Amino acid sequence: MARQWALLLACLLLSGFLLSEAAKILTVSSLGGSHYLLLDRVSQILQDHGHNVTMLLYGGDYLIPKEKESVYHVISWLLSEEHEKELKKYFDFFMQEALQGREAFDNLVKLMEQLGIQCSNLLRRSDIMDSLKNENFDLVFVEAFDFCSFLIAEKLGKPFVSILPTPFGSVDLGLPSPVSYVPVFHSLLTDCMDFWSRVKNFLMFFDFFMKQWQIQSTFDKTIKEHFPEGARPVLSHLLKKAELWFVNSDFALEFARPLLPNTVYVGGLMVRPVKPVPQEFENFIAKFRDSGFVLVALGSMVNLYQSREVLREMNGAFAHLSQGVIWKYNPSHWPKDVKLAANVKIVDWLPQNDLLAHPHIRLFVTHGGMNSIMEAIQHGVPMIGIPVFGEQAENLIRVEAKKFGVSIQLKQVKAETLALKMKQVIEDKRYKSAAVAASIIRRSHPLTPAQRLVGWIDHILQTGGAAHLKPYALQQPWHEQYLLDVILFLLVVTLGTLWLCGKLLGMVARWRGQRAMIERWPSRPRKSSPRPPTPLKDSDCSAWPGGPQASKGLAECFELWMTITTEPLISKNL
Repeated sequence: MARQWALLLACLLLSGFLLSEAAKILTVSSLGGSHYLLLDRVSQILQDHGHNVTMLLYGGDYLIPKEKESVYHVISWLLSEEHEKELKKYFDFFMQEALQGREAFDNLVKLMEQLGIQCSNLLRRSDIMDSLKNENFDLVFVEAFDFCSFLIAEKLGKPFVSILPTPFGSVDLGLPSPVSYVPVFHSLLTDCMDFWSRVKNFLMFFDFFMKQWQIQSTFDKTIKEHFPEGARPVLSHLLKKAELWFVNSDFALEFARPLLPNTVYVGGLMVRPVKPVPQEFENFIAKFRDSGFVLVALGSMVNLYQSREVLREMNGAFAHLSQGVIWKYNPSHWPKDVKLAANVKIVDWLPQNDLLAHPHIRLFVTHGGMNSIMEAIQHGVPMIGIPVFGEQAENLIRVEAKKFGVSIQLKQVKAETLALKMKQVIEDKRYKSAAVAASIIRRSHPLTPAQRLVGWIDHILQTGGAAHLKPYALQQPWHEQYLLDVILFLLVVTLGTLWLCGKLLGMVARWRGQRAMIERWPSRPRKSSPRPPTPLKDSDCSAWPGGPQASKGLAECFELWMTITTEPLISKNL
């Protein structure tokens, strides 16, 4: 049966490929590190599938390999030396603050402002922009955090698809997001919320949109400069204009939530076929036999900025383990006053995917980047996460909720604390069992992430877009989408009805009160023909002691006269 399914899927993919002609696709990468690595992998997959791929690459990032061979065409560009230094200064400051546990939102806004300046410099490059227009691409592939890539696609007037390298929530994709069980980005909540958690999530829902507006407004100056008045795009609208949204995550990690038809999980794109581990690493692993080894990789950015104090504490924690430790860290940057633990091997490069697949691995210590987490899930390896910035804390909240790892804050990294947590995850087999269960979920999907990627790209190329996959809600203003106008209308109608009912009840109550007073009035003998009222004279009150000028006065006299003259009329009606 499994063979028949595999044959059917292969036929579908082959037929899709034959039906679709090779398209010209532009991928845009202005950010370095894992952002570049993800788009590089996407470009390779699309090129291998038969499309003609060109990457527009900002080549000034020192985290991008300088002599990397590519199977696709690359157009590289650079900033001026002055702007290059300015951008690096802000980026270095942002990273240093994050490593000190001070990831302030203001720092992110300042960094985004610099990226807006970087984008303006690119859009001014008529040589590059004219060259891209002349290529007449069929599709542009952009990245959610790189707002400039959206503006490039809009400038070229081409349809585009986007990939989100993080969990949902970092940008507004227009997805249905009930705050009762869908945690807002940076809320550090799970999908299982008590009352106060839902209160927090509700408040953070509005805070998230305010921050999104602040971040997107950093590109307002760029948009005004490069788009004519009347045709200026709004970034929040551009995000929802994407034909498809690929999400670098998987059901094995993400909380279940509503998705739109144009939203596709492709978590695990970075996972490659496993190769034998180089002999250098095998020799080190063999020293620890059945105890196994721990893999430590905190990402390329963190390694460049890691503080000496953190290194000392981590090294002290590793010394408490009976396992060997393979740590990705440049030996030339290691502090000379810190003695490396005997069971630790530091290397500038390591085959992370192959080591995670090794049968003797016991634990993976990671910064919580999505690519690393996906590789660990693929091979069923439990984790300890040390988040530094961005979405890493959110990723690790999911790891903890799924029970295949724990996390520890960077400022809480002490030798004893970290050692205890590592021993806990290694010795408690429930973590390993949960990691293996997640691996089964991840591996048992009928299509690989790469097949999902190229299959959906081919689909929208054949159909001329994804209008049939996008609901009308993406075009609705927020007050319509959340039925605020309907709620307001019904509230006004309800309050108006209650007010009218109150007025009517008041009138009825007054009428019944008057009738009750009439019924309690003393009865008088009825006369066959009541006399008509006569005008009041002073003599009518002469019976009062003192006459009309007595203490009761004319007012009291008049009231008495009215009572006497109207009583027969009332009695008659009764």
